[in-house]
Amino acid sequence: MEAMKSHTDSVTEVFGVVGRFRRQLRRSAGRGLGFARLTDAQSELLWLVGRRPGISVRAAAAELGLVANTASTLVSKLVANGFLIRTVDETDRRCCQLRLAEPTQRIVDESRAARRALLSEVLAELDDDQIESLTKGLEVLDTITQLLQERRS
Repeated sequence: MEAMKSHTDSVTEVFGVVGRFRRQLRRSAGRGLGFARLTDAQSELLWLVGRRPGISVRAAAAELGLVANTASTLVSKLVANGFLIRTVDETDRRCCQLRLAEPTQRIVDESRAARRALLSEVLAELDDDQIESLTKGLEVLDTITQLLQERRS
């Protein structure tokens, strides 16, 4: 019974800690795209394209765990609102490549730089044991993410 309670507590704690971390980092470093009133899925797509300009709609859908038609709908709305640019792939006309519109790219880059700088400052305040624990915890989160992706496939 104790093992089950511990498992349930871990599930709750993962959601709580990860959620608080994301919200606090966003609040502390600025929302970046927060002014645009985007859905979480739209924001995630823009952040992804900002990291990987030229990504295809299919690859973006797979990376975000979305079905292709959902990703395509998100892309169409973001293109219509001027956040995203969709171009036909020169080597395969059936595919589209995505990149951010220049103002969106600038906002994403500035926001990413602010978040990285803030996180770097905070991590510098941790001792070696805490950094080692964090590294191990991130490895576990990566494993959990992979297991979740496998279950979606």
